[in-house]
Amino acid sequence: MKTRSPGPAGRTLALGALLFALVLPASAVSPAKALQARRQFARAERLREALNGRPAEQRSRRDYQRVIDAYRRVYYLDPLSRKADPSVVAVAELLAAMGRQFDDTQALQASVRQFEFLRAQYPGSRHRADALFTIAELYKDDLNDPALSQATFEEFVRQYPRNRLTGQAAQAIAELNRQSSKKRTGRAGVGSGRGKAAGASAAARVTGIRHWSTPDYSRVAIDLEKEVKFDSRRMDAPDRIVFELRDAQLASVLVGKSFDVQDGFLKQIRASAYPHGKVRVTLEVDQAASYSAFLLPNPDRLIIDIHGKEAASAEREDSGEEISSPSEDDVTTRSVKPAKDDVAPRAAPAGASASRAEGKVPDEASAPTSRKAGNGSGEASSAKLISDQPVKESRRAGSAAREAKPTASGDRSLIRALGLKIGRIVIDPGHGGHDTGTIGPHGLQEKDLVLEVGLRLGRLLEKRLGAEIVYTRDDDTFIPLETRTAIANREQADLFVSIHANSSADPDARGVETYYLNFTSSPSALEVAARENAVSEKSIHELQDLVKKIALKEKIGESREFAFDVQQALHAGLAVKSPAIRDRGVKQAPFVVLIGANMPSILAEISFVSNPKDESNLALPAYRQRVAESLYRGISRYASGLSGVRVASRAAGGEGQ
Repeated sequence: MKTRSPGPAGRTLALGALLFALVLPASAVSPAKALQARRQFARAERLREALNGRPAEQRSRRDYQRVIDAYRRVYYLDPLSRKADPSVVAVAELLAAMGRQFDDTQALQASVRQFEFLRAQYPGSRHRADALFTIAELYKDDLNDPALSQATFEEFVRQYPRNRLTGQAAQAIAELNRQSSKKRTGRAGVGSGRGKAAGASAAARVTGIRHWSTPDYSRVAIDLEKEVKFDSRRMDAPDRIVFELRDAQLASVLVGKSFDVQDGFLKQIRASAYPHGKVRVTLEVDQAASYSAFLLPNPDRLIIDIHGKEAASAEREDSGEEISSPSEDDVTTRSVKPAKDDVAPRAAPAGASASRAEGKVPDEASAPTSRKAGNGSGEASSAKLISDQPVKESRRAGSAAREAKPTASGDRSLIRALGLKIGRIVIDPGHGGHDTGTIGPHGLQEKDLVLEVGLRLGRLLEKRLGAEIVYTRDDDTFIPLETRTAIANREQADLFVSIHANSSADPDARGVETYYLNFTSSPSALEVAARENAVSEKSIHELQDLVKKIALKEKIGESREFAFDVQQALHAGLAVKSPAIRDRGVKQAPFVVLIGANMPSILAEISFVSNPKDESNLALPAYRQRVAESLYRGISRYASGLSGVRVASRAAGGEGQ
């Protein structure tokens, strides 16, 4: 083995190994420390999710180091935790990714040492064999050291003769032998290591695989360095869906890697590298699962949605159509349910419910002017008047037994015919973190505005409607688009409300508008969709199980009805103080943030931040409260048209219960 002088990353790792060695022999870790380690792992997963969601050119060394330090803290807190060795692996993978991005040999060497650390300190880890294989791959593809690579591959074959990766290791040894022979005879040949990587620079590197699960839906995200062409097909014995990515290569940390999901219909995900620039991702599924796939840009990734059991005769069609959809804004989640230990990455701490946000926003019903109040009692009184009527409406909405009303067009949708109710609502404040959204002429940032409005709205819905609330984010954090609808589907939400603020090159543009997901040829609707998409599926949710093939039509119809109720209330509420504000109506557009949601879903543009007058209004806490009250009235009105609000699972004490 060659002698390597440790750089800063290596010295940090060596210190970590020393500290680890001091604490590992401890016979037990206190329950408090163990709990702290589990929470730290959840935090590290969220940070990594956010990092993966950012375009590579926007990631700094400091961003990588922050996530690395978060994972290291897990095994410092509790070296014996089930989350300890996955955290060691995560650190190694992040060091490798950082090394490739910044052409940093020291980071790549630190990645090797981190994998060696795993093998030394966690001899029982299921990641131990993969770590040795990955070390060999790093020497071969990244560190341009064929001798060490061959020696490591040979060690892998000796130690793990029956491993699933042994065949690939033997092929790598043969390739390295051929290259060595060519060099000895003086023949020109393909270089190895960094030379090889440079020659293959046209290939899109697959840098990560993530997944989320719900009782009847799973989403898989394949992170890419750039866009790829792909094909997919269904195969039997065992039942699986195979995606082949052309002109692609696997990052060494993913070669031969598998992810055990076991959620009932998605069992396992495997990644494999093949000759001629092909990468295969295999999804082992239940016999009756269906799927769809589409590409998202900025950063590039392939999104695969796996749906639950249908009839035994469910279609098995090829879903390899390439949809170059724009991406949307970015978030994290607050979730009501704890995540499964083996489900990766969940975007929120387990058990974080809407009630935890109460410390951030005062009781709007009693103090509508918020913690930044100071506008006088007149404004507070006016805001309170808006509150009175929705309370009465919501009490009617929550009544236990009533027939659902027809829609505005006189139809009775299946949702209404089946008497389905609202129980859980997901509120999605747009943007977040590095994605500021629109910035007004005086510096108001859309991400801050919609977050406060969303928290205020959640409090109103919880107290008055008795609904259970889940926030996609409750602080200034960035997370990729695909997590958004995965959150709503995983939480089995009955409504999805995404809150945004508009922008226009015309500083006089004003008004409010509400969107639902559908195709459109309207230039103005497409313009808004393109801007909002630039960063880049008993309750209503149970309709998916009842009538899978009808659900899409039903969802669009109910989303339209939902959008009309919210738009009417939003405009009426804001026009009280801003008579000139324009009712821009209900529109349909292909917003990526709404794609894949299994429930009625809308996107509300609450005003134009680009308009100086509206920006001034939106900066006032009382006006933000008015926006939240108006949105609440629209949601309450929509709920009153259904059979009610399911509140039995909630503790007593809410105003609407």
